[in-house]
Amino acid sequence: MAPLILEVQKQGHHAFVCLTGQHREMIEPFMDFFELPVDHDFELMKKNQGLSHITTSILNGMQTALDKFKPDVVMVQGDTTSTFACALAAFYQKVPVAHIEAGLRTYNTQSPFPEEANRQMTSSLSSFHFPPTQRAFENLKQEKIEEHVLVTGNTSLDALRITLEKIKEKNLEIELQDKFKDIDFSKKIILLTTHRRENLGEPQERIFSAVLELEKKYQDIEFVFPVHLNPKVREKVESHLKNKSRIHLLEPLGYLDFVWLMKKSFLILSDSGGVQEEAPYLDKPVLVLRENTERVEGIEAGTAKLVGSSREKIIEEVSKLLESSLQYEKISDQSNPYGDGFAAQKIINYLIKFFDKE
Repeated sequence: MAPLILEVQKQGHHAFVCLTGQHREMIEPFMDFFELPVDHDFELMKKNQGLSHITTSILNGMQTALDKFKPDVVMVQGDTTSTFACALAAFYQKVPVAHIEAGLRTYNTQSPFPEEANRQMTSSLSSFHFPPTQRAFENLKQEKIEEHVLVTGNTSLDALRITLEKIKEKNLEIELQDKFKDIDFSKKIILLTTHRRENLGEPQERIFSAVLELEKKYQDIEFVFPVHLNPKVREKVESHLKNKSRIHLLEPLGYLDFVWLMKKSFLILSDSGGVQEEAPYLDKPVLVLRENTERVEGIEAGTAKLVGSSREKIIEEVSKLLESSLQYEKISDQSNPYGDGFAAQKIINYLIKFFDKE
């Protein structure tokens, strides 16, 4: 959302920013880096909270925010429970909702859970739909959503472009290299992220078993793993990956640090949706630790491969990329299907034009 907030400000309008308060340690460095305001903080984080608590807390917090700011439009992004609950609150108040990154689908509400259902429900509540790709546009069309729909590319690439520009402008390369001095960048860096609900428990055990096998098999690689704050993730990491010299377990990273590590990596193993879009922008192969993905364009374009949580499949596909430059180039040389890095400008121009006519 950062590029959208910046674009609204650039065009002389006001973006009221609401923060749910989830994973504060992870979001605050990001807010600082992009110099974003926080106009309303829901402060909803509680230990071991469930989806019902998150949903009802956001509904109440968002109602307060809507009464306070009286916005022309509420912008929500993606597939989180926060996205759906904010859209529902705005719908109840008859405030138009603009869904950023609309139209992604697996059409299996159990995978990813609850994200697929969140996306579909948010679409039904939204007045404006901004799909990142033509396929996402076609999904919406199939669902008879045809009014106020614009294909824009994904704003995550805007954020990536802005960040790479800042690294260059502010000459941050040496500072960043020094921050990660324990990592041997002369080796091939494999960046790992895994946190999705579907991978908790046994699936993560299989993923970590593959990581351990690869670390043994190849002496010229190092794993870098920013560990999510979810206690269930940390428990498995602690019991499987601790005290390995070539597996670097890091605290959650700020956005700048993570982008720089993506740029420095040889390949990326991840169950993140955003990483599936960002890695191709940096010409990095990404092996997706999921059984299916709503970002099928990357799979079809060859910029990403689904490996799920299969120990054997992960070892096989990583080995191919490490051992064959032909296989590596086949993935890394594909063009990115997720846009040109200027999605925010297209979205804000569309909304301003619409409201200027009103």
